[in-house]
Amino acid sequence: MAARKVSKGCGAHPARRAALIVAVCAGIGPTLTTAPALAQSLMADGQTLPAYDGNEGFWTDKDQGPALAPTESPDGNTRMADGTEATQVSSVASPSQQVRIAPSVNAPQRGTAATVLADNVTLDGNKQLTASGGVVIWYQGTRLIASRVIYDGQNGGAIIEGPIHLTQPDRRGTRDETIVIADSAQLDPNLQDGILRGARLVLARELQLASREMRREQEGRITTMDNVVASSCNVCASDPVPLWEIRARRITHDAQTKMLHFDQPQFRAFGVPLASLPSLTAPDPTVERMTGFLRPQFRTTSSLGVGIKLPYFITLGDHADLTVTPYVAASRTTTLELRYRQAYSNGEMEWNGALSRDDIEPGETRGYLFGAARFELPRGYQLGVQLQMATNRAYLLDYDITDADRLWSGLTLDRVKRDRMVIARIGNYESLRDDEPDDITPSVVADALWERRWQPDRIGGIASLEWSMHAHRRQSNEDIIGRDMARASVMLDWQRNEILPGGVVGTVETQLNTDFYTINQDSRYEDFVARADPTLAAELRWPLARHSGGVTQIIEPVAQLIWSPERDAEDEVPNEDSRLIEFDEGNLYSLDRFPGWDARESGLRANLGVSWTRIDPTGWQLGVTAGRVLRSQPDSAFDGTGPLGGKRSDWLLSANYSGTNGLALVNRALFDDSFTMSRNELRLGWLKPGLQVSAGYLWMDSDPREDRMEDVSELTAVAGWQIRDGWWASAETRYDFAENRAQKAELGLEYRNECVTVEMSVKRRFSSSETLREDTSLDLGVRLGGFGKQQSGPGTVARRACLR
Repeated sequence: MAARKVSKGCGAHPARRAALIVAVCAGIGPTLTTAPALAQSLMADGQTLPAYDGNEGFWTDKDQGPALAPTESPDGNTRMADGTEATQVSSVASPSQQVRIAPSVNAPQRGTAATVLADNVTLDGNKQLTASGGVVIWYQGTRLIASRVIYDGQNGGAIIEGPIHLTQPDRRGTRDETIVIADSAQLDPNLQDGILRGARLVLARELQLASREMRREQEGRITTMDNVVASSCNVCASDPVPLWEIRARRITHDAQTKMLHFDQPQFRAFGVPLASLPSLTAPDPTVERMTGFLRPQFRTTSSLGVGIKLPYFITLGDHADLTVTPYVAASRTTTLELRYRQAYSNGEMEWNGALSRDDIEPGETRGYLFGAARFELPRGYQLGVQLQMATNRAYLLDYDITDADRLWSGLTLDRVKRDRMVIARIGNYESLRDDEPDDITPSVVADALWERRWQPDRIGGIASLEWSMHAHRRQSNEDIIGRDMARASVMLDWQRNEILPGGVVGTVETQLNTDFYTINQDSRYEDFVARADPTLAAELRWPLARHSGGVTQIIEPVAQLIWSPERDAEDEVPNEDSRLIEFDEGNLYSLDRFPGWDARESGLRANLGVSWTRIDPTGWQLGVTAGRVLRSQPDSAFDGTGPLGGKRSDWLLSANYSGTNGLALVNRALFDDSFTMSRNELRLGWLKPGLQVSAGYLWMDSDPREDRMEDVSELTAVAGWQIRDGWWASAETRYDFAENRAQKAELGLEYRNECVTVEMSVKRRFSSSETLREDTSLDLGVRLGGFGKQQSGPGTVARRACLR
């Protein structure tokens, strides 16, 4: 061995440093695997402080702006336009990516030398090397810090005096970081295995294991600690009793399988023993998926009584898993829930179901089955499969599965590219509403849509061609109420914009819609109907901008003239897909405001409007839009009712505001010439650290044409706020002012510190009918940190500070 003296250390420190090259066969510390970084820190005494991002919203992504109503709870379902919900496949069971990272050409390989820095280095005649004074050893990515190291060159063993700090700097802050702290150590010739005294093992900067003696074997893979204490809580010298701890006769950690085995563990809270077991096996904090019990959930409902859910997770290889959850509640229900997930190289699927026997419906077996799958096909196509089945809606609400009142099962096929789109859907509807009998509502429904856009060479502009198809069938064979329909449509559209003198933007557009219908079991209409609807439109926009004192103001008046021939009586078809009509700033300048194909606007009409926007240099923005529709004759498609029913539509007034503090407001109102309001909608979103609010208020006049026999006045709101460090509260409500009663209410409270998370929620459902009953439920869950990888929640984390 050779030593090279270094004259000076860092700065002006007078101590000498020495660099020593030592040839060894193995590295120091366990072999680790890189993982995504986690914002955590390690205190000087080795205590862990996990840090969570407090800006993550609980219904919106943190990178998005303020969240606006609708305020439905984020339950993983997407509400479709037809009232059904699409079951989402899991984002956890995703196909694994086979990625191989080649080692760096500069990375040290096994068998290479180690580098040692020390204040003093001596080598005697017996080949015993002693390094003392701030000893730092690097070997194969591992760093060892000690006060003194004695290396025996004859047998290769090393005696290390502490305090000892063993880490891997390149894995600092990752999920696989392991830190070993000890008072002294005696290592084998590989400098990997041996005995460490007064040792502490910190896994992923979360779980700490402390004992008087620690043994490492199999090149650092197996770590055994006797008379050990394990906890993820902060432990202070002035107050050494953690919030919770596990004391065990022996704890063994396998760095390869990432498992912890406890021999005769005893669980304590605030130093008080609560439970003891002969043995216990648990995953370390780096594990994402492993067979075993998950966090239990305690649930109390007025219908089912006090109960507990105890899920058991079973891994079926790297790409599949099964969760079995027994649910028992005060001898009033026996339920078995199942969830199966599997990922493929080109897709994934998830199935959820349950079977229950309870005293709500004595002697009856109730249940549900929801499944979803999505696969990538050649040439950019996406295939979706969905299955939704349930005994009744009451079961879904009693067991807090979903509040959906329509179920859809079927297949979807779609492909979306820059200039073309294909969407197809076929399936079966099942209505769970009391006022929608299955035999007179469309059950089997098929839809297909193909669209392409291009730029014509000679005439310029943008042209589009659309082909669509729809068919549905009712189970009933009675006339009118058992009507079945099928439709095929073709639409050709051309639009061109030009900049005219004075900065006026001129637009011309022409459109031709052709429909072919077959109508069965409805004597009021012809069996076959063919119709064509041409449309011509011209539009003028005059955007005016002013910039003064850093403030930008934009005013844009718009005038749009549209003509299409009035519909003949023999061309009438049943209106199945255009019952609900919206009129807002989004479709003020649309050629047709009906959402489907069965009904279309016709006649000569003008869409008039003006918008004003103010952009402040400080970042906030305010916008207002006003407009209305004028017609030469009332359009019979609106039946002379509603905001668009007469020769002059209601006035549309919309205002929006967005600020730099995360606040966003949108309000739109419809009122006639006498300022009588028919509709008003207010949406509010406020997203900032410590506060998340999404609320909406809706007022609508009654309209028999839209099957709305009474006025609607409803408030919906979802909110979450930081009470104090570690405490996060959430609330959700829906209140019907027309009925003067709440429809549902929910209040949640969560406490989280560095080692435990407690979640509580109270829900009240006020709706009742012949098949539904009012219900109140209470949920409680406790999760200990340090066992398995866990996701952080909203808000901050309470941490106990150590006073020195």
